[in-house]
Amino acid sequence: MPGRDLILDSVIDKTEIMKIQSLLFVLILALSHWSCSVLKNNTSKNLLKIIQKEDQNRVDVLVGDDLITSYQWPESIFKPVLYPIRTLDGKEVTRGFPIAPREGERADHKHHVGMWLNYGNVNGIDFWGHGAEGLTRSNLGTIEHGEIQEFSSNNNTGKLKVSATWVGPMGNDMIAEETAFNFRVVDNYTFLIDRTTTLTAVNGNANFNDTKEGSFAIRVNRNLELPSEGGVTVLEKEGEEWKKVKKESNKNVSGNYLNSYGVTGLEVWGKRARWVSLSGEIDGNEVSLIIFDHPENVNYPTYWHARGYGLFSANPFGVKDFTDGDEELNFSIDNGTSFTMKYRTIICSGKTLSDEEINALADEFGRPNGSF
Repeated sequence: MPGRDLILDSVIDKTEIMKIQSLLFVLILALSHWSCSVLKNNTSKNLLKIIQKEDQNRVDVLVGDDLITSYQWPESIFKPVLYPIRTLDGKEVTRGFPIAPREGERADHKHHVGMWLNYGNVNGIDFWGHGAEGLTRSNLGTIEHGEIQEFSSNNNTGKLKVSATWVGPMGNDMIAEETAFNFRVVDNYTFLIDRTTTLTAVNGNANFNDTKEGSFAIRVNRNLELPSEGGVTVLEKEGEEWKKVKKESNKNVSGNYLNSYGVTGLEVWGKRARWVSLSGEIDGNEVSLIIFDHPENVNYPTYWHARGYGLFSANPFGVKDFTDGDEELNFSIDNGTSFTMKYRTIICSGKTLSDEEINALADEFGRPNGSF
């Protein structure tokens, strides 16, 4: 009967619609649970934590459960440093020597440790080279850690504020330092460190006489050095002892510099630029370090004391050395006055940032309150 068939069809249609609605509801619930789970896992993975371990002279910065860097002040290196520095996937971008030597790396310039800020000629006192010779020369100064003033973390960001004092060889305080580090996980491949350091002259003027030996620097993993000609002296372990041996190989040495004006390789040394990138491979993974100068810094854009053997440094003060004596700066601050230096460092692994992405991060850093 046509009327009955219509009723049955209507009932069947309603039943099918209810089934479909139920399936859709279950599917939506499943997708919701999955997306929440992914979000939770990603949030947990990129959660940044700062843990104070002052009895060990260090403050650790972790992402998830993995150590990314430590602010530390071992007595043997005469200054506070960030060491080690690792990518988000665990590749160590800093040289191990002298704190934790690794086979196959160079053992030169003992004072190049992790990431640091100092200078080679303040009123004739060398704060740059002290770690290489202890205090064996009369003109070597030290930078003494003061106190941990503040630290905090929130999701993918963290802050650390510290104080230090630049002390002359006679025990005389010369410069009071206040430094703030801002840490941020940008994405699954990239994190950044912003450093803001204010230096105040105490007990007299502070004259930063021109020298290439400075000032904001990192000493990198052997893999990120630039390939070189001829032999290189590296470390090998023999039993419990380390020995230096000469090697002819550039195996796994893959670094190359690029600055914001397109200059590459060793030619970036002594050139001005708003940023310089050092890229290469560690254990088959692409790794990039990019250091940014800040528009408010002295003598912006800075000169770069960036060497093929792994020293990667921004130095606004060493004008005479960088211009072969054609120009001089000899920057100074009067007793009781201050100046501030700001630098951003990007650590990226697993992908290569384009020039456009790098310039966007530089622009962000240069804006007021650009260091989040």
